[in-house]
Amino acid sequence: MLPTLKPQQETLIDPRAYKHTHPFPGDVVIADHPQQPGLRIVKRVLFVESDGRCYLQGDNKLESNDSRQFGLVPLNKIRGKICCLLP
Repeated sequence: MLPTLKPQQETLIDPRAYKHTHPFPGDVVIADHPQQPGLRIVKRVLFVESDGRCYLQGDNKLESNDSRQFGLVPLNKIRGKICCLLP
């Protein structure tokens, strides 16, 4: 599967999307990488566990570095929801 985002493509982010709710499966989110401080990642939520950790997966499964490598991501690492992709 090809990546959803192209290099240098701009997005609109809702940083308050998860202030009162958890992410839903299928949401595309921006998150702090759990193992590389200062690096932000854009991934799709596959599922959310009851303890508040998200399984994030890239759309390009063959090339993506995601929860398959770094594990579940705590909710406090989720920075917002991608709400619009600009051309």
